[in-house]
Amino acid sequence: MNESLIIAQTEDFVKDQLGQDTTGHDWWHSDRVRNTAAEIAKIESADVFVCTMAALLHDVADEKLNPSKEEGLLKVRSWLSSNLTDEQQINHIMMIIETMSFSGGGGEPMQTLEGQVVQDADRLDALGAIGIARTFIFSGAKGRPAYDPEVSPRDESLQKEYRDYSKGTAINHFYEKLLKLKFLMNTTYGRKLAEERHDFMLNFLEHFYKEWNQGSQ
Repeated sequence: MNESLIIAQTEDFVKDQLGQDTTGHDWWHSDRVRNTAAEIAKIESADVFVCTMAALLHDVADEKLNPSKEEGLLKVRSWLSSNLTDEQQINHIMMIIETMSFSGGGGEPMQTLEGQVVQDADRLDALGAIGIARTFIFSGAKGRPAYDPEVSPRDESLQKEYRDYSKGTAINHFYEKLLKLKFLMNTTYGRKLAEERHDFMLNFLEHFYKEWNQGSQ
């Protein structure tokens, strides 16, 4: 199996599927997650190829970008079956994609080291400067305001509540999801990378409130 060729073909497939996305789940998100996953995998001694493939394909199956989660997963499995011959490898990649979603902070724990690595990489892209930018992009795409002092953050423990994009604000999303991610990291290196990005977001929020309230004291 020529892993480099398969990865290149997968890149083209993902670009075709996500190239026009304007919600922050575009090709460049998948590319960053792939690069971070490969970096963590090398340090944590995980299978770099499995991590790379799962990271590249994870949002092709996302229920936010498909008529249903089932249809998205079927699309990815069909792609893998057409390009890989190792059924165990295919099942491993699919298992990672099926269980890595935040889902309101719940969901099953990742069963393999590779799954932990890819989940950490995806969560890291929701943190720091990139995470801030993606939050406002996604909120704008869903018609949510940047901030409303009269709207409190929701308890995001339920998936139905978490997926209700008509409610909430971009700033509340930090408290509903983003500031929780540092404590949900799986790997030692993932936790290390999350620390700096988490602190950056706290600093951003401090400045945001300071500017928002400027002159109102």
